Amino acid sequence: MQLKLPQYSGKDNLVMMLILPAFTVVINSTILGQQYFHSWGVFLLGTLITVIGGGLEFILCGFVAVTLKKRFPHEQEIMKRLTLMIITFLVLTGLFLYSLFRTFESIDLFNYHFNESAFVWSYFTMGILNIFLTFVMEGISRYNDWKMNWQETEKLNHAYKQSQLQGLKSQVNPHFLFNSLNSLSSLIQDDEEKAEKFLDEMSKVYRYMLTNDDEQLVSLETELKFVDAYMYLLKARYGDGLQLNISIDPADKTKCLPPLTLQAIIENAFSLNTISKQSPLIITMASANGQGIAVTHNIQPKTVLTSMDYEASLDNLVNKYKLLNNSTVVIEETDVQRSVRFPLLNQKKEAES
Repeated sequence: MQLKLPQYSGKDNLVMMLILPAFTVVINSTILGQQYFHSWGVFLLGTLITVIGGGLEFILCGFVAVTLKKRFPHEQEIMKRLTLMIITFLVLTGLFLYSLFRTFESIDLFNYHFNESAFVWSYFTMGILNIFLTFVMEGISRYNDWKMNWQETEKLNHAYKQSQLQGLKSQVNPHFLFNSLNSLSSLIQDDEEKAEKFLDEMSKVYRYMLTNDDEQLVSLETELKFVDAYMYLLKARYGDGLQLNISIDPADKTKCLPPLTLQAIIENAFSLNTISKQSPLIITMASANGQGIAVTHNIQPKTVLTSMDYEASLDNLVNKYKLLNNSTVVIEETDVQRSVRFPLLNQKKEAES
């Protein structure tokens, strides 16, 4: 079983080890004068007595400090706590010094007689040191409390972000799944080879959605491979009515973004706009001069929309970026065009900052 000493600031033992050697030399040289350094016997015995006595006093003061901190823990009680601590420490210091002086006087080896002026000077010096140490220990204690609260706040914020990100994960539009199955059914009847290709691309889409479900970020290159499979399924339904142009700088492909970011923008585009061979929906993905990726498409709004909130996918995307890196998703729209520009993150660890 280990003896646990009272800890007011968490650094009490360190402070004691730093202060006690210097204190021992100063107080013993004050009491014993030059003989403290002229005899090994006097030096060693005097040092041992003062170190033990000073250590016990320091521990006792720590116990008093911890007791008062528990008794007066609130911010508005700090002056009362510090005042009582200082008064108690001064009393204990006086008792310790008086005992130390009388102990040296009682040992013949020291050949010492009680000196009142030396006692007063020592008490005054130790009193100043006690007051200084009291404020130092209080400062360390308050810093440690702030640091602990900050760490707890960071943990809570991280947990909160994680829970929010979980809630903002892109969900597969049930209409998309239904339409994909219909397309697959038609292909099975008309062209088994195309049906097999369609099924392969469909498996890529859903495998990506499942394997990246717990990821905060993926590389743009990985996301683009997913988009190829996703667009294959859409073009099986819309044909030339849906066109995708991609112009991405090679350096951008190694950067990261939340998974299904591009899918959310594409889904928003084809869900809100009419698509036909005569009036195709043209989606362009391009690097935005070092400012991320811009996804642009023409606007040809549907006259009748279903009750689903298709804009929610973009709202989720905006919120994801705010949670991940306080980054901004810019949505610009005119009568004929909408552009969604979002930043790319250099490394996955940026999402944890």
